[in-house]
Amino acid sequence: MAKVIRLKISQDNQEKVNGFREALFSQVQQFLFEFVPLKIQQMDDLLKSDLFNVEDLATLHTELNIPIPDPPTEESEDSSKMETDKEEKKAPRCGFLKENEKLQNVLNTVQPEIRRLREGCALIITWIHHLIPKIEDGNDFGVSVQEKLVERVTAVKTKVETTQTNISKYFSERGDVVAKASKETHVMDYRALVHEKDEITFVDLKIAFTEVRNFYVEIFDIILKNFEKITNPKGDEKSSMY
Repeated sequence: MAKVIRLKISQDNQEKVNGFREALFSQVQQFLFEFVPLKIQQMDDLLKSDLFNVEDLATLHTELNIPIPDPPTEESEDSSKMETDKEEKKAPRCGFLKENEKLQNVLNTVQPEIRRLREGCALIITWIHHLIPKIEDGNDFGVSVQEKLVERVTAVKTKVETTQTNISKYFSERGDVVAKASKETHVMDYRALVHEKDEITFVDLKIAFTEVRNFYVEIFDIILKNFEKITNPKGDEKSSMY
């Protein structure tokens, strides 16, 4: 017969774990019932502000400090045939190319909210894991509710992580187009592509910001509706939330 191995933990270490749990539950309570409702209202107000309500996306365009070359003359066309490859790769004649400041303001608003939601999702997941009871026979319906909530919050966290990654690509993709526009100064399509990239990114940022607000509403609603099952899954013990 296999020997039963009993887990031993000192009282001091157990108190440390209990202290962490109490701090965690207190943090979750503040996050759910104070931070989230306020954040929903703040984000809703911002979505109604001028920052996100842009009727004409052309107003988001920023001036590109890239000179437009004069049309080539016959003389310049003849001389260009004699240039070497090294001479053709001259540095572009343009000044400092700034970012789109209007779009940067939107980015500075959206990115912190994505980070906060990611951190909030991680907090909720950790909290629920600490509420899952000992596995045994009996009424486990509350446990299934906990598991479904963890699954949903994890999906939300993954979604916003993907959104954050896509937002980060904006800088490299726009930078590539600006670099092409500054090198191929006679190709107007590259300039137009820069503006189109800014317009598309603005729409994506507004949608991302709206989704973050909606995720807060969803998480708050689902936890509130299932609070008893989440905090007292067996239904026979006092809630561990407090």
